[in-house]
Amino acid sequence: MPVNQNETNLQAITVTIAHLEKQEDRDEEMLKKLKHERQSILKQMNVI
Repeated sequence: MPVNQNETNLQAITVTIAHLEKQEDRDEEMLKKLKHERQSILKQMNVI
């Protein structure tokens, strides 16, 4: 269960990335942006 907004966003982005990666005809640009956003959130949370 997410505790704050960053964790909620991180969870949603991670699920979306997993869904997009399973698709054969995926939007590579969107996938790249989501991965970048996930990295940004992880840095804000001092995870990486």
